[in-house]
Amino acid sequence: MNTIDPPEKPPLQTHSVMKVALYSLLFNLALAGVKLFLFAFSGSLALQADAVHTLIDVLASLALIIGLKISEKRSQSFPLGLYKVENLASIAISILLFVTAYEIILEAMQGDVEPVHYQGFVLYAVAAVIPLPYLFGSYQIRIGKQTGSPSLIADGVQHTADVLTSSLVFLAMVAQSIAFPLDRIAAAIIALVIVKEGWEILVAGMRVLLDASVDAITLGKIRALIMDAAEVVDIEELVARNSGRYLFVQANVIFRITDLKKAHLTSQRIEAEIRKEFPHVDRVLIHYEPRKQRSLRYAAALQDAQGTLGEHFGESPYFAIVEIDLQEMKLAKQEIIANPHKDLAKGKGLKIARFLLTYKPDVIFCRENLSGKGPGYAFAEAGVETFQTQARTLEELVNDQMEEKNGNIKDKH
Repeated sequence: MNTIDPPEKPPLQTHSVMKVALYSLLFNLALAGVKLFLFAFSGSLALQADAVHTLIDVLASLALIIGLKISEKRSQSFPLGLYKVENLASIAISILLFVTAYEIILEAMQGDVEPVHYQGFVLYAVAAVIPLPYLFGSYQIRIGKQTGSPSLIADGVQHTADVLTSSLVFLAMVAQSIAFPLDRIAAAIIALVIVKEGWEILVAGMRVLLDASVDAITLGKIRALIMDAAEVVDIEELVARNSGRYLFVQANVIFRITDLKKAHLTSQRIEAEIRKEFPHVDRVLIHYEPRKQRSLRYAAALQDAQGTLGEHFGESPYFAIVEIDLQEMKLAKQEIIANPHKDLAKGKGLKIARFLLTYKPDVIFCRENLSGKGPGYAFAEAGVETFQTQARTLEELVNDQMEEKNGNIKDKH
């Protein structure tokens, strides 16, 4: 078994993630300052609680920055990096969301419902603050998705949730002015929403810490990218997991080719395709080994659907896909497929070759000699043999191959 050496980690948008994290810290400090000023001027207990909540956000931003810094470090003890520190930071943020929900409920239950008349500019200032966390949080989530940063997304979700807490403060202050405890009902609803968001972030972070597989859609896309390579016969094992905002992929692949240099180049090409589709891949490990042949799959050019072999590869309207079981020496599968490129004016030979390679044949049979021609080169590059045959029908060709393989087995014994 052979392994392709992992390349150096590709440059990612770490700088932009850190920049947004710093913006988050400055935003929270400014927001906390504004709320503490309004509290000092108005004496509102709701504003005091919200200011304390924003100070918790400051601690969350500090945790995010520290987590990002540590996650980029590598050492002999942690050769794969400390990317999961980001997920620890997102879990810490989820816990802060739970604390926030508790604070809201506590404030709603203990708040004073005596009429309090605030000066007009205080209510206007509180109303003006409401959309700011949502706008900044949406910006964070967008950058977090672009860079694949779970902690940045978690911090953005927390900021968008702050819109609800700021709205609760405003409603509480208005309701308190008329001695109507509307804030208690709103607090219960908001607390449930925040708990739900915190739980989703917590579960996502724990999945990564426990090395859970990526979702089925992502895994399916990676599998399809690998199987698109004509040299690949099968995938024995495919594992993909997240670590922080990075993706790790490991695959055990069966190649039809035996040349180690070609196999290495094929592995590099597959890795490049995976990185192109998933920019946040840190490492792709492809273990490859030659195929243990239990069956042979043939493709033959046909003149008609009844099984008459075609004289010319590109002009043949049909192809037969035939599979022979080498263990029991019997016909395992036979399929007639239409040639979708026979009417093309230019380049149809190569297009037909690429089309047939999707069926993973081992040998191509044609009454025409493909040596030195475009399709012949394409098949050879993929490790597929081409043979010119004198057989007239598909049945004759299959019988000849069965007799030949049977004779080879008897000669070995």
